[in-house]
Amino acid sequence: MKHTLIENPWKSSILVIFAVLIIRLLTNRYKRGICDIPGPLLAKYTRLWKLHSVWKGDHHHTAIDLHKKHGSLVRIGPNHISVGDPNAIPVIYGLNKGFTKTAFFPLQSISWNKRPQMNLFSTRDEHFHRLQKRSVANSYSMTSILELESAVDSCSETLISQLRKFADRKTPVDLGAWLQYYAFDVVGELTFAKKLGFLEGGQDVDGMMEAIRGMLAYASICGQVPEMHPLLLGNPLFPILMPSMESWDKVLQFTLKSMSSRSSIKRDGELQADEKVGGKDMMSKWMALHRSNPEKMSTKDVMVHLSANVFAGSDTTAIALRAVFYLLMRNPHVLAKLQSEIDTAADKGNLGNPISYQESTTYLPYLGAVLKEAMRLHPSTGLIIEREVPKEGAVICGKQIPGGTIVGINAWVVHRDAELYPKPDSFIPERWLDNSPEKLKEMEQGFFNFGSGARTCLGKNVSLMEMYKIVPQLLREFEIQLHDPSKDWKTRNVWFVQQEGMICELVKKI
Repeated sequence: MKHTLIENPWKSSILVIFAVLIIRLLTNRYKRGICDIPGPLLAKYTRLWKLHSVWKGDHHHTAIDLHKKHGSLVRIGPNHISVGDPNAIPVIYGLNKGFTKTAFFPLQSISWNKRPQMNLFSTRDEHFHRLQKRSVANSYSMTSILELESAVDSCSETLISQLRKFADRKTPVDLGAWLQYYAFDVVGELTFAKKLGFLEGGQDVDGMMEAIRGMLAYASICGQVPEMHPLLLGNPLFPILMPSMESWDKVLQFTLKSMSSRSSIKRDGELQADEKVGGKDMMSKWMALHRSNPEKMSTKDVMVHLSANVFAGSDTTAIALRAVFYLLMRNPHVLAKLQSEIDTAADKGNLGNPISYQESTTYLPYLGAVLKEAMRLHPSTGLIIEREVPKEGAVICGKQIPGGTIVGINAWVVHRDAELYPKPDSFIPERWLDNSPEKLKEMEQGFFNFGSGARTCLGKNVSLMEMYKIVPQLLREFEIQLHDPSKDWKTRNVWFVQQEGMICELVKKI
């Protein structure tokens, strides 16, 4: 009798938990307004499907297949809709549309004074974003970036000098790694007015590339269940228990180290900057603003903006550069056509040495098409760019979607829209030159590599400037081919779709 009294409460508790779970799953499955949107069956009940798909590292391919099967709207979670129609870009990401960022983004923030600090990318607060962007946006304009073009040229010169050593020794080189070293040092010049040591050492300085890979992997997985973040890296005890996992602290420390020759942080947390320091790099501009108006640009603001450059400034550009060279090597006829354009422009005296951004954009139109097509085929991001539908709801792809639903577009999906981009899986740069103005405008509107709207990637001009300069420069200096053409590179989607295994052979031309 006593045993029965003890056993029954346990059975009752288990039954209650089981009933609550079943109700929750059914509520998810038949959520009002989206229950009829097609998608994987498990995804309609639980976020475990989406979590597992992202964890595998190839969600971009899964997303493409799902949209081919189900159409423009695919339900990838109980409250998540993937949108595959390019026409929905201005609806979701347009100015003043009311769609806001989701809990996926704040995970990607540094900790300052033991508190997470939102940056321009991670903040969900649109008012905060407008205020912060107003202070720094001019530093990312193409006009401002080109004021430092000679510093970028010095990075190009160092890269070429290092690559010549491999050509002289006739040894294969991991060109993909060196392109990221280059992108990191360019960020150093633009942000801190100095190289960060990646090109000079030919290695990952202070493990920053590895740390960023870890941060992206964490964001991609935990971002599918952001409620877990306060228990993991968002837990103040977690870095103490597992200090090796605190990658964001590495970014902050690397930023402080890069600043050290020109400023320091006082014990009270204030920025102590050298009054004599001046320049056109971002750190100089932001420190000058801090000195003139500390309320407009606080110490925390300076650190957040500088750290964001360190975190995001190299990976996306390196991904795009790898895509350009890999696709050129896989499509020899395109490489030959581009090489001919570069040689012809050089023979006419239209290209200097180094090649300037203005020369490249003026005299190498096929190069521009190659860059655009490479970014179309291999966008940097591989998950939907999440937005929360405003409370009044919205019509997307002809369907009323209730407020609070999380929707988003994956660049890999819209860039393979067969109606917008015929033969979408083929590398055809000519599509960006030979179409009518109306079709080109339509294609541009569907191009999503840098996002869209007010939250378009702030570093877009930095990436474009690097690509327009270093791609023709390297092709002018070297014949580049894959060391083993029978082997494909490896890609892994950790929010950014990173590549490995771009081992190349170089032969000097001049």
